[in-house]
Amino acid sequence: DQVVIDDAKKVSTFTGNVNLTQGTMVIRGDKLVVVQDKEGFKHGTAYGNTASFRQKREGLDEYVDGYGERIEYDTRAETVDFYVRARLKRELDEVRGEHITYSQKTEIFHVNSSGVNPENEPPKRVRAILQPKPKQGATPPSAPDTLPIKSSETLPPAD
Repeated sequence: DQVVIDDAKKVSTFTGNVNLTQGTMVIRGDKLVVVQDKEGFKHGTAYGNTASFRQKREGLDEYVDGYGERIEYDTRAETVDFYVRARLKRELDEVRGEHITYSQKTEIFHVNSSGVNPENEPPKRVRAILQPKPKQGATPPSAPDTLPIKSSETLPPAD
């Protein structure tokens, strides 16, 4: 809805219904602050209730989807960090925690919950749902062989 660009400081602040697209990556939020360093790399921080991220995986017809109240994208390191009620999904796999770091180069994500709670509260849990991958060339399991049910003449007739 609005943008303020400070060329001297190399800072752009977008507010409103923000939608950043770079290649196959899309970040959405209520506010986005983009800072460019001296070498031309950009660091973007999106804020929202909840900000979202989506990117197509290299060479696959699959996407990585992420969510958090704050999302930080670093073009130099090729990482995306998700903070506060963070969630990352890839196919049927999903991880949740208070902070997730996702490497776009290696497609590895690191999830933790440390350092985000006040001292008098127990730490929040990290949760993961990971689906087993099918083996190459494996066929899905079939129903076991069953014996046909036959009537028995040895049982007494019912009263």
